[in-house]
Formats: sequence, C-alpha cells, structure tokens
Amino acid sequence: MSTTHPRTRPAPAEPDSTARRGLAARVSLGRVFAPVPSEFLLIASMALLLTVFGLIMVLSATSATATARGEAPWEIVLKQVVFAVIGIPIMFIASRLPVSFWKKMSWPALILAVGLQMLVFTPLGHSADGNRNWITVAGFQAQPSEFLKLALALWVAYVLFRKQTLLRKWQHVFIPLVPVAGLAIATVLAGEDLGTAMILVLIVLGGLFFSGVRLRIFILPAIAAAVAVAYLAIASPDRMRRFMSFLNPNCLDDYYNDCYQPLHGIWALAGGGIFGLGLGNSREKYDWLPAAANDYIFAIVGEELGLIGCAVVLALFALFAVGAFHVIRKTDDSFVRIAAGGITVWVVGQALINIGVVLRVFPVLGVPLPFMSQGGTSLLSVLLACGVLLSFARSLPARPLAPAR
Repeated sequence: MSTTHPRTRPAPAEPDSTARRGLAARVSLGRVFAPVPSEFLLIASMALLLTVFGLIMVLSATSATATARGEAPWEIVLKQVVFAVIGIPIMFIASRLPVSFWKKMSWPALILAVGLQMLVFTPLGHSADGNRNWITVAGFQAQPSEFLKLALALWVAYVLFRKQTLLRKWQHVFIPLVPVAGLAIATVLAGEDLGTAMILVLIVLGGLFFSGVRLRIFILPAIAAAVAVAYLAIASPDRMRRFMSFLNPNCLDDYYNDCYQPLHGIWALAGGGIFGLGLGNSREKYDWLPAAANDYIFAIVGEELGLIGCAVVLALFALFAVGAFHVIRKTDDSFVRIAAGGITVWVVGQALINIGVVLRVFPVLGVPLPFMSQGGTSLLSVLLACGVLLSFARSLPARPLAPAR
C-alpha cells in the first residue's frame, strides 16, 4: 500500500523590500504634491509677491543714504533678504502643520510672546523713536511685539473656540479674554508703543467679531477700546502734539517739527504723478524723508512708480484679503474661522492704517507696512502668520465632485 505525501503549499514569496520602499516613496511624494486649494495658492502667491516687491523698494529707498555713508548700496537690504530667506521656508513649513498643532500651541505661544515682550524692560531692551519696544541679542535687534500679534490671534481663537456654546453670556466672553488680552497689550503700552497696541486691540476685536458673539456684547469692548485709545492719546503730551499737528489745516506752520515727515510723504506721492519718476529715481529718499524705508515706504512707491504702483500694492493686499476671507467663509472649524479672522484683520488692517498715515488720513502711528517695510522681525512674523493661514487653507473641506453626465 503506497502512502501519498501531502503536497506542501509553497510559502508566498516575500515582497521585495525595494518595491515596498518605492511604493512608500510614491505615496509620500503623492502627499507632498497633492493638489492644494485655490485659497492656498492665492494667499501664498500674494505673500511672495509683496515680499519681493518690498525687497526691491527697500533697496531703492536705502541705496542713496547707504552710498552717502560710504557703504555698499545693497548693505541694508541684505539684512532684509536674510529674514526673507528664513521666513519664506518657515511659512511653507508652518503650512504643513495640522490645525490641532496650532490649538495646542495657543497658550504656550502667548506665554512665550509675553515673556519675550517683557525683555524690553531688562538691560537687553532699548528705545527707538520714543518707544521702548526693542531688544538686542548678540548684535541682532528684534521687536517682540510683532510675534505677540500672532500669538494673541491664536490664543483668542482657542479661548473663544472652547467657549463656543457659552458665548451668549457676556461673562464667558469677557473671562478670561479681556483680563489676559489686556495684560498682554499692557506690556506693549508700557513701552509707549500705541500703534502696535492698537493693532493688538484690532486682533482681539476681530476675533470677537468672527466668533459670532452677539452685537451688544461685541460693541462693549469696541467702545472700551476706543475710549482707552483716546485717553492714552490725550494723556501723552507727545501723542497729543502729533495729533494736533495732524488736525492743523496749515501744516507748513509746523514744517520743522511734527509736520516735517507727513509733508514730505505727501510731496513724494504728489511728485510721482500717475506713472512715477521711475524705479530708483526718488528725490525724497535723499535724506528728506526720515522713515523712507520703514513707515513711509508707500510714499517711495508712489514717487517712483506713481499711482499705478500704489494701485498694484493695494490690489495685492486686496487679493490677499480675498484668499483669507474665503478660508474664513468655507471652514467648518470655528477655531480656524476666528484665528484666520484675527490674522486677516491684523495684516490688512495694519496695511490700511499705514497707507492712511502716508495719505494723512490718520495721524502718525508708527506701524509698518506688512511685507514691505524694512524690519526683519516684522517680515518674519507676518510670513509665519501667512504659514498659519496656509495651514488653515489645507484643512478646508474638499469640494464635492460634480456628477458625471
């Protein structure tokens, strides 16, 4: 009797490890190059265009005075380029972080930002143009209040997000929002920087508005903020003098004092006409306009590139706002809506205030033009804020596919 041995089924072949790695690489690359929402492309492209435009204008505004001091004409703009080279990759790295990361970072970011702001009152801090709002570390200057803007926007969004079901009661809206935000803003006011403090107040009000609180609850802090700003303007002789100079119908009477810079800013815009004098041909940058590369860079844009150049700047900021407001409108996450609203109010609102100062619609407040004014800390903070907006844009719900016909 013969016995038959059962056939043993051959073991399945192990997949080749190289193939597995190749598949994983393809999946990873697929995620990296996955299509992004149109809002992402719009916000990122406007941020890059404004940054490059700003670098060109900073070079134009500073080349003459740098040459007069015996320096290379690109000496000053190189520092701005360094911050742009650092800030742009940070913007895209931040865009890859999930929304949950920004929620977790809200409290630590605010604590860290307030701690950095307190350094201005230590031996590391120093004053500039009457404001004690700067620190110097290892030869590098920084303005901590610029990072406080982003930290406050994230923190306000997280607090209101956590209390979303309780916002009908004013007690839950005000606590801990008003005391903590007031303390953070007070650290800036202690350094006499009213312009930055006003932007911080706008961020808080923007967060309240986009959180959907009742109008009567929103109006109370808005009125309180207006009264506080008016009091601080009246209480300071320096601010009151500048405000009265702004109201003076014949500013030439005070030409050598508070009207000097506003007048030269207006003359720069008027001298440019429609088409401008040409890039690099500004007259006011020859030490006539003191803050040509900082708070009054928009005046140099108007003088060299004319009304057309000013319209281009306004159009870039308008498109940036369109992309940001689409994120606010399309998101299903209240944290994203509130934080994006606060950041948008900060960037666009600060741009309008800066341009309004140059046009003499507002008194001199000392706030830079986002992306464009000279100042590495300001550029770095606004690019990081754009990275947060891009991260929010990635989280938008996917559009439903159109049915096949």
